[in-house]
Amino acid sequence: MEPRHTSSIPDDRRRPWVVGVSGASGTPFAASVVRALLHAGEAVDLVVSRAARLTVLDETGHPFRDAHWREDLARWLARGADGTPDAYDVDLAAVRCWPAGDLAAGPSSGSYPAKGMLIVPASTACVAGVALGLSKDLLQRAASVTLKERRPLVVVVRETPLSGPTLRQLVALDEAGAVVLPASPAFYAGAVSAQDLVDFVAGRTLDAVGVPHKLYRRWTGELGGAQG
Repeated sequence: MEPRHTSSIPDDRRRPWVVGVSGASGTPFAASVVRALLHAGEAVDLVVSRAARLTVLDETGHPFRDAHWREDLARWLARGADGTPDAYDVDLAAVRCWPAGDLAAGPSSGSYPAKGMLIVPASTACVAGVALGLSKDLLQRAASVTLKERRPLVVVVRETPLSGPTLRQLVALDEAGAVVLPASPAFYAGAVSAQDLVDFVAGRTLDAVGVPHKLYRRWTGELGGAQG
């Protein structure tokens, strides 16, 4: 197995964003967020849950394996939202991947110097686990650490309709300091493809933590701007 500690940035200077990918449908959202973070010069610590690996396989036709994570991630990030392979060229030098079952991993501790965490997409099971503080895997544990350390946590929930228990859990996350960000694309930016809609959600996710990007056209206060 390839060592889990893999990054070109020295540990004493590295402050990554933890990106958690749960089992909800929406792997293109995660790919867009990771690509944009890397493009902005940010380091990324990736945690892909066991359920998410099934979703990756179902939505892309390819596996995500701990022993081959770099090869699998490169293929995943290169894929467009419409399924086009090799649509993007991504440098993975600033990425570190942690196995979901590794509860001794860096992001499991508050002393680990992470900037914050983005869970994209977040399933209702993931929402419940984080809201209840279950920490059943590294993704949930890292989210709990993020909250207790008062670091930014964005939960990109991807489910519809939402049940009463899930709505109450989302309120609990909001009250704990997380940003609850439904994967709801907008159309005012002139979207003409599935990738445009995905990038809008990814862009709003990065907006929530102040990471600059050019994923979508911003509202300027003028009607018809999308046609310009």
